[in-house]
Amino acid sequence: MVMFDTLNRRHLPPYGCDWVHASNFSRLAARTVTFDNSYVCSMPCIPARRDLHTGRPNFLHRSWGPIEPYDDSMPQMLREAGIHSALITDHAHYFEEGGCTYHNRYSSWQFHRGQEGDPCWGQAAPEPPVNAASKNAGRAFYPEQDRVNRKFMRTEQDQPQAKTFAGGLDFIERNASNDNWFLQIETFDPHEPFFTQAHYQELYKAKIGSRSETPLADWPAYGRSDLPTELQEQINGHYAALVTMCDRYLGEVLDAMDRLNLWEDTMLIVWTDHGFLLGEHDLWGKGKTPFYDEVAHTPFFVWDPRSGRQGERRTALVQPSIDLAPPVLDFFGLAATPDMTGQNLRETIAMDQSVREGAVFGIHGGLLNVTDGRYVFFQPPLTDGGECYEYTLMPTHMHALFGVDELRDMELAGPFRFSKGLRLLKTVKQIPRDAAYCEMDVYSEMNFGMRPTLFDLQEDPAQDTPVNRPDVVDRLKVAAACILQTAAAPPELYPRYNLPIVRAT
Repeated sequence: MVMFDTLNRRHLPPYGCDWVHASNFSRLAARTVTFDNSYVCSMPCIPARRDLHTGRPNFLHRSWGPIEPYDDSMPQMLREAGIHSALITDHAHYFEEGGCTYHNRYSSWQFHRGQEGDPCWGQAAPEPPVNAASKNAGRAFYPEQDRVNRKFMRTEQDQPQAKTFAGGLDFIERNASNDNWFLQIETFDPHEPFFTQAHYQELYKAKIGSRSETPLADWPAYGRSDLPTELQEQINGHYAALVTMCDRYLGEVLDAMDRLNLWEDTMLIVWTDHGFLLGEHDLWGKGKTPFYDEVAHTPFFVWDPRSGRQGERRTALVQPSIDLAPPVLDFFGLAATPDMTGQNLRETIAMDQSVREGAVFGIHGGLLNVTDGRYVFFQPPLTDGGECYEYTLMPTHMHALFGVDELRDMELAGPFRFSKGLRLLKTVKQIPRDAAYCEMDVYSEMNFGMRPTLFDLQEDPAQDTPVNRPDVVDRLKVAAACILQTAAAPPELYPRYNLPIVRAT
C-alpha cells in the first residue's frame, strides 16, 4: 500500500490533467484498475486512518483521535494471524496525542522525521521571521519549527519523503521472496507546505516565477482568500512540483515491482486520504471548507493478481478509507469483523461490481455529505438541532488532552454496537479556542454558513451551480439515514442533520 496525503486527483494524468509531470501515475493506471467514483469518509488525516484500521466510519462519533481500546485494527489482525504488517511513514500526526496508538498496531514501524512542524530539531534561538512578501501568500506566518526543519533538508535525500520510500524499498528488497507481509509506505506529501527542491520547481517556472523570495509561497492558509493571481499561480506551481516528486518515488515502487516480479503474487494499492482546494470556489485547504470534489473525490488504484485486471476503469462508488480493510484481510484469507461496515472490493476490482448505492462523508460536527456518485448533497447542522457530542475512551485532541472543562460534565453512554459492550465517555463537543490545538474539526463559518445544497456532478462537475431536485434530496437523505443506522450513529445526529428515522432491515 502506497498512501499519499492530500493528493488532488485533478492533478494526475489518469484523471485528465495535462500539465503536471506525473508519468508514473500514468504507468500505474496502465498496470492497475483506476477508480472513477472514489470518495473520502472520515475527514481529515487521522480520522481517515482510523477508518482504514477499523473498516467503519468514525467521524459520526468523535473527532480526531487515537485507535480506541474496542477498535478492530486491520494491521493488528494481520500481525496476530502471523502476517508481518509494517508501517514506514513520515506522517508526524501518528506521534501526537491524537494519533499515538496507531503505529504500535503494526509488527514493525519506521518514522522519518521533519515534515511540516514536526518538532525534531531543537533550536533555542528564535528563527528570523519570514519576509513581508511571503506573508501575502495567504498565511500569516510560517511556523518557526518548519523554518528550522527546512535548514536540515538541503538535498532531496534529506527530505522525509525520500527517506520514507528508501525505507519501503529496502523492506521490499529484503522480503520480496517471503510470503505473508503487508507494507504500508505512507508519505505526508503532497500535504502542505509544498516544499521541494529546485529541480522540481524548475519544471513549473512559468507558475512559480523567481526564486528571489525566501521562502516562496508554498503554504496557503485554509479558508477564503482573495490572493493576487500571481500568488495563486505560485502556490499551484509548488503543489504541482511536490506531486511530481511524489510521482518519482511512486515510480521507484513500480520499478521494484517489475524487477522483482511482484506483479505475480503481490497486491498493490495506491490511494490518498483526501484532496485539497487550491483556489477553486475561492477557497484553500480542507477541513474548514465545504468538501467540494477537489477534496472529497479522490484518486484510487488497485492491482489484484487474483483477477489480473489492468488498464481498466471502475465506476462503482467506493470509499477506500473504510473499504480497504476487508479486501486486504481477504487477500490473506482472513475475514472482516462484524463491526466493519466497509465493503470487500475483490469483485469490484475484478468486474466493477457495485458495493453501495450511497456514501456519507464529513468531519465531526460539520457538514454531513452524501453522494450516490452522480449527485452530492451538503447538509449543514440545523441551528436548533441540539448539541454535538464526543464519544470516546481516549480523550485526546490533535495536539492535546481533553481539557478539564470538557470532562467536568462527562457521562457514560452506550454501549454502541461496535464498542464490545463498553460504555463510552460522552462529552459536549467544544470549539477549540486555543490555537495550539490546530484542530481541523472546528465549527467553521464556511461550514455553518452554507445552506443545504445539491450538485449534479454529471452536468456540473465543477460544482458551480446548485440544482433544485427535492426528490433527489429526499432520496439521498434516506440513503444517509440508512448508512448512519448501519454505523450505529448516535441518535442525536438524525434531528441534527434533518434526516428521517428509517426502519431497521
